[in-house]
Amino acid sequence: MNFDRRRYLDRVKERERRSPLFKNCFFAFTFGGGICALGQLLLSLYLYAGLSERDAGTLVTVTLIFLSAVLTGVGAFDNVARVAGAGTLVPVTGFANAVVSPALDCKSEGLVMGVGAKIFAIAGPVLLFATLSGAVYGVVYYVVGLFL
Repeated sequence: MNFDRRRYLDRVKERERRSPLFKNCFFAFTFGGGICALGQLLLSLYLYAGLSERDAGTLVTVTLIFLSAVLTGVGAFDNVARVAGAGTLVPVTGFANAVVSPALDCKSEGLVMGVGAKIFAIAGPVLLFATLSGAVYGVVYYVVGLFL
């Protein structure tokens, strides 16, 4: 069957599944807010236990990374992400999932060539470009500061 571009796009539009935008936004907001509320609860508990604010904040981050890594390891994070959508991408939990998930997928290839080589397959570019953009911003900030 020969299709021109216009007929092809019309056919795709007919068959595409509509995304329930309101429902997706609701679940993303609810789950993302829940993760943030859990972080706040942990912060309050750690402060109540007598830690300094800086130490408590660090421990909250470590706890959330640990929890999301464990949930990824047992396969629960993917189930939550199917419902929560972008709500699971709260930076710390999403990053931990992005590091652990490829490592688990490649563990059958061994510790070095599997886990070691693939652990940053998804998160690596994020780290690279975040560091690079931070360095560029720092240089621009420094140069602009020289002239002001």
